[in-house]
Amino acid sequence: MVVPELRPWRAAGPHAARVAAALRPRLARVAATVAPPLARLRRTASARVEPSAAPRDAQAAGPRVARVARVARAVQPRVARLVQATKARVGHLRGTRPKPGPNWRYTAGATTVGLALAAGVVTAAGPWDSTGQRTAERDHAVALGRTGGADHGAAHGPAHPADAVPRPAPSAAAVLTGLGGATGNTVKSAPRSAPDPAALAAVLGPLLADPALGPQHTAAVVDVATGRLLYGSGADQPLTPASTTKIATAVAALSALGPDHRLTTRTALEPDTGELVLVGGGDPTLTARPRADGWASLRTLADSTAAALKKRGIKRVTLSYDTTLFAGSGRHPIGENGNLARVTALMADEARTDDSTSGPVRRFPDPAAQATNEFAAFLDAAGITTSPPGPSKASTRAQTLATVSSPPLSALVERMMTNSDNDIAEALARQTALASGVRAEFAGAGTAIGAQLEKLGLPRAGAIFHDGSGLDRTDKLTARLLTALLTKAADPARPGLRPALTGLPVAGFTGTLSARYANGPADGAAGVVRAKTGTLTGVNTLSGTVVDQDGRLLAFAFLTADPDSPGEAPPVQAALDRAATALAACGCG
Repeated sequence: MVVPELRPWRAAGPHAARVAAALRPRLARVAATVAPPLARLRRTASARVEPSAAPRDAQAAGPRVARVARVARAVQPRVARLVQATKARVGHLRGTRPKPGPNWRYTAGATTVGLALAAGVVTAAGPWDSTGQRTAERDHAVALGRTGGADHGAAHGPAHPADAVPRPAPSAAAVLTGLGGATGNTVKSAPRSAPDPAALAAVLGPLLADPALGPQHTAAVVDVATGRLLYGSGADQPLTPASTTKIATAVAALSALGPDHRLTTRTALEPDTGELVLVGGGDPTLTARPRADGWASLRTLADSTAAALKKRGIKRVTLSYDTTLFAGSGRHPIGENGNLARVTALMADEARTDDSTSGPVRRFPDPAAQATNEFAAFLDAAGITTSPPGPSKASTRAQTLATVSSPPLSALVERMMTNSDNDIAEALARQTALASGVRAEFAGAGTAIGAQLEKLGLPRAGAIFHDGSGLDRTDKLTARLLTALLTKAADPARPGLRPALTGLPVAGFTGTLSARYANGPADGAAGVVRAKTGTLTGVNTLSGTVVDQDGRLLAFAFLTADPDSPGEAPPVQAALDRAATALAACGCG
């Protein structure tokens, strides 16, 4: 039996090596970028001894020198704090305080300056590349400036105060190393070979035999660079996946619609009756809040509509709303539940009755009517009087007055994955159905998801989709399919699927993993494991990616089911987290 030693001091060395390796090319690029401005500044400084050139050059260089000085003053305290924190951390890991000396000072200083420079460069470059991929370096740069990291919206609302201050990820820069670093879109092969299946089995076997996992549990681990199955235990046995179903929903929606697709809400004026119709576009992220923060704004739509009506000399309208984009019942089989609003093509802020942006909360019973009532209030404030709204359908002759569109589908997918957002999941499942030419209801959405996965050549034997969120306990997936989905999303030939990976919560850092991997044996994998969680009564699942000690990017899926004796979720989740941590600590090549 081989049991991995998971103490932090053992894991620190390889992480430091990977971070150093990752920083070297970035520092070189930074040096190349900074060299020309520094050369110009040197020429400017030299020119100041020449009276004829001094006034002009000093005037040109003054603002730039001032900016450099301000940056230096701003960075200096942070550099000092990072040096002290690094010394303390290394001292703790070694069991002794670091001895002062020129080598220590040089190493700590170089590392700290490198992190500061990397943070500045990444912040300037922005959080997204051309494919919508979020880089782990961006997350780390944000963490340097405050506690926590990039996320989609607030934490889980007032019911989860512990999530309000997420811990920064100590190793976030390593998360996407296997995906090609900050800008690459290909999966790089690590310098060493993939883990040996026998060694991996010796590590995972005892951990997955934990009684906390119950009588039914399956697992699969795949080398993403090659697609090779390295470990499988019941990998082809279908089990209830819970919210890991969202991985399939994400891949299917991105495949059917593309990462740049946007969901549009519009207003239309019927030419004969003067009826104004608010037409739902199936965007659950449409917001009525004063600050839209980049999401489609119901207030903006009302203002634009009011301006268009006034141009036509109209100040009073009959208001109605159109939800016919989606078909069938919007009531999920689980019934009324704080985890999901009634599924409809028109809603604002996911029909939440408070200011939360994720997590369970009481919902308005009729999301479309609620959104239209808010829209009517905004029109009234803009000088347009409306009748009490009711349901209708815009005719083909109706003239579009104004539109607002969601962010790209890539952003919606990432928000869905990070926060395990059921409302977005069900909306994207129906959008997939529409793009596939089938009825946009629960059954049609499930059919469309399966069809898209089949087109991608994924192993969907035994897979059953009755919804897009995973709230339906009759959904079935296999560990092999989940790892295949993640591997397909990393395929360099399919960069449009990448948000299915980049939206995965980061252990101890973002979303549904922000409160996990923070303490105990799983602490060493914080910031390295990136995974989608799944939780129902008696069901706990975890599927995502991890970079192992040899630099290989691995995809994994762990599913458990204990319907007869549900027990408590935390012990099961802790056992799953230990298994994922073992992958991060594994040097099994």
